[in-house]
Amino acid sequence: MKAEEYMIPCMSKKFLGIECLGCGTQRALYLVSEGKFAEAFQMYPAIYTLLLFFIVLGLHFIDKSRSYKKIIIPLAILNAVIMVIAYFYKQIN
Repeated sequence: MKAEEYMIPCMSKKFLGIECLGCGTQRALYLVSEGKFAEAFQMYPAIYTLLLFFIVLGLHFIDKSRSYKKIIIPLAILNAVIMVIAYFYKQIN
């Protein structure tokens, strides 16, 4: 069985035929889990900032002795910028 069989389909792509900003995230996560880091980046360039964002966000909820607020917002903005740039780059090419 292929991993793609278990992935959630993109509703935007399915119903409108247009990829969303998150298209490729699941496949990129799968590639990271297989150790295919370059391929994961090619699939979804924001994968590593997204993973870092979720790690820091998780630490924010788990580790109450430290404040992660100063890191969370810039990481979210950086991730959003990378997602938008990658989306438009994918549309042009």
